[in-house]
Amino acid sequence: MEIVFTGGGTGGHIFPILAIVREMKRIYPREDLGIFYIGPRDKYALSTLEQENIKIKRIFAGKIRRYFSLQNILDIFIKIPLGFCQAFFFLFFIAPDVVVSKGGYGSFPVALAARILHIPLFIHESDVVPGLTVKKTSNWASEIFVSFPSTDFFPKEKILTVGNAIRREILSGTKDKAREIFGLQQDKPLIFIVGGSQGAQRINEIILQILPEMLKEFELIHVAGQNNFQQIKAEANVVTPKELKGYYHIYPFLEEEKYKHALKAADFVVARAGSGTIFEIAAAGKPSLLIPLPHSAQNHQTRNAYAYSKTGASQVLEENNLRAHFFLERLKYLFSRPTDLKIMADKTKQFARPKAARIIAAYILEYLSPHKEGSD
Repeated sequence: MEIVFTGGGTGGHIFPILAIVREMKRIYPREDLGIFYIGPRDKYALSTLEQENIKIKRIFAGKIRRYFSLQNILDIFIKIPLGFCQAFFFLFFIAPDVVVSKGGYGSFPVALAARILHIPLFIHESDVVPGLTVKKTSNWASEIFVSFPSTDFFPKEKILTVGNAIRREILSGTKDKAREIFGLQQDKPLIFIVGGSQGAQRINEIILQILPEMLKEFELIHVAGQNNFQQIKAEANVVTPKELKGYYHIYPFLEEEKYKHALKAADFVVARAGSGTIFEIAAAGKPSLLIPLPHSAQNHQTRNAYAYSKTGASQVLEENNLRAHFFLERLKYLFSRPTDLKIMADKTKQFARPKAARIIAAYILEYLSPHKEGSD
């Protein structure tokens, strides 16, 4: 049994794939389960998958931009055709039983090759607003798994609303381990700030402006992103009074082992509004403040944020309204109303779908079972 996954290459695509693969291996722990990933070059994403013994095949991939750019010429006439030829070659010789697409520009050549080779295609759409590639390839899909009940565009007969696939391991953190790893003081509310790989800079700037004032009220675990991390850390060290330094814990990125403990220990989360982040926060039962990344494709982060906030589990602060002291006062106001925070935490349960990865994995494996039996 061979299964090929494909996606755009960012963490938003890779982590759900990782979650589904892990569940497939739990359900079907046999050596004849072959898992492949075909997608564009992305050093971090591909190394993450390789650690799970997923066989990697790299292809060229090009974006189709909705504005004039000379890069479109290179992508449309060179990268996309080359990527398709590579994907066709890999799929022909792997001969998978199914292709599972997470969307993103990197998945288009693989989905197209799967259609030509008559390989069943399953799609998982994380966001409220489907991406361009998913829209283009959805007509070829056997089934489409969606994360948000309000996701539109797709034929209703193809849709299965399951939530976003999250790694069950991130829900196994403990507060004691968090204290040990991060050196937490634990005498103030702990806020976990996650800017994400693309959208950390504006949040970082706001935090630096009010850091001493924040640390008087809160303890922070701040994931500041890889870009300019050393500069941000140095500036934070300068502006933070000595007696408050123990309340500030800054990192460029948190691997899964640390992330799960930070998420468990947090009293509140401030984050961008990628679908994966939202579903992880919800599954962990944490109240949150979402700051959508502006100008994200299809404005999907803003749509995600407001779809989630309708449950009452979260509040939204758009970046156009993001001012340092306004941000701080919003946090202080929320923590002055512990009953409201408890209600927000309770509301996460109405939205969380922690078993989404297992549902998707089981569905695909069950789909394959009669097909494999028929071919034996």
